[in-house]
Amino acid sequence: MTAQEEKYYVELLEKGDRAARDILIERNLRLVAHLVKKYSQNEREAEDFISIGTVGLIKAVDTFRAGKGNRLSTYAAKCIENEVLMTLRSERKYRREVSLFEPIGTDKEGNEIHLMDIIESETQDIVGDLYQEGMLRRLRSSAPGTLTPRESKILRLRYGLDGEGTELTQREVAARMGISRSYVSRIEKRALQKLKACLEG
Repeated sequence: MTAQEEKYYVELLEKGDRAARDILIERNLRLVAHLVKKYSQNEREAEDFISIGTVGLIKAVDTFRAGKGNRLSTYAAKCIENEVLMTLRSERKYRREVSLFEPIGTDKEGNEIHLMDIIESETQDIVGDLYQEGMLRRLRSSAPGTLTPRESKILRLRYGLDGEGTELTQREVAARMGISRSYVSRIEKRALQKLKACLEG
């Protein structure tokens, strides 16, 4: 679609012409296909991303306002990419939350082992989610009545909540408290589950 054609149909759309809206969406579908190529690794993913990107295109057409010097295609490209990236972030967050607490085996004592027990760096992302506006205040107020002193201390050390802001690894916390890393991991996991239940409640 040329700049002149785009301007013509945008003007019609701003006058309430629904047919012009459909034309703008249809004529920019190739832009969606072009932009989502870099996010897809197979044909099935490509179809999913085209659907997601098309949602972004529709939002772009519905919210675009002429007169700011930008072309619809430029604005739409940003909306399409934003829609794809938001979906990817949401899916990664969901997969991480589900998988961290799923059992993947047992240790020598017969205790269940979860991904959280062996992937130290992933657990920080859970607390990162809690730092959203207002969550930290709720955490501080609910922690004393929800956690045991040991659970509270381990979380403070792990995530730098003691005022110094220094985050320690599970091994560092274990060394400081004189217990094993796997024990720190189990206590941390239990404490996070308690806080999650408390916040959701």
